[in-house]
Amino acid sequence: QVQLVESGGGLVQPGGSLRLSCAAAGDAFSLYNMAWFRQVPGKQRESVAVISTNSITVYRESVKGRFTISRDNAKNTVFLQMNSLKPEDTAVYYCAARRVLYPTADNADWGQGTQVTVSS
Repeated sequence: QVQLVESGGGLVQPGGSLRLSCAAAGDAFSLYNMAWFRQVPGKQRESVAVISTNSITVYRESVKGRFTISRDNAKNTVFLQMNSLKPEDTAVYYCAARRVLYPTADNADWGQGTQVTVSS
């Protein structure tokens, strides 16, 4: 199991940028597929971006070209660079980790979440 701590959320105007970080501890980070999910009240948690152990990336259609997921195994950290933010990106963003398979909403180790609010 791995412990995850997110940081970097906040309030940003539409069109702005934020960079989320997720620091991992407790197990071999390089063996984990990592992901960012987001959730708004009353809706299911949804996958935003995934990065595999060998850095293959997959993105939700609505964030392609705007968000970039990356990882630094030497620092046990995964990042989410978010550009051209829109009000509909407003959510609590969660970091997720899972060995062998990709994280899913029902099967992952989770961080505590960080709030991202896009508003003028």
